[in-house]
Amino acid sequence: MVMKELSAIKYEVRKSRFFAHLYLLEPGEDAAEINRIHRKLYKKAAHHCYAARNADGRSDNTAFGSDGEVGNPGRVLLDVLIQNDLDTHCLIVSRVFGGVKLGPGGVSRAFREAGCAVVDLYLESERITG
Repeated sequence: MVMKELSAIKYEVRKSRFFAHLYLLEPGEDAAEINRIHRKLYKKAAHHCYAARNADGRSDNTAFGSDGEVGNPGRVLLDVLIQNDLDTHCLIVSRVFGGVKLGPGGVSRAFREAGCAVVDLYLESERITG
């Protein structure tokens, strides 16, 4: 199974690095394989948070995970997908801790900003090429 990556960014907040990626999900694909790939790709990351939607017209299969991170960033990433009408996509953000605690609100905000940035990059490229 080949995952189609649509965009990727690196976002930094108070020495923590957030690596955000947006993927297109084909029918039958799920976020578990993407999550496994990111665990290998970003071995130093403390958390790999994700959200996925795979709507087929009849149902909307959603999943999200916060990987033990405070602030429920998986749910925050799902909200980013919903707000941007991305219904066959997976958004994953891997965080490499920089030594400065952000607190639950700061963590949620950082994941939201990283997620929004990678989605905005994709939507802008679609606008230019579409």
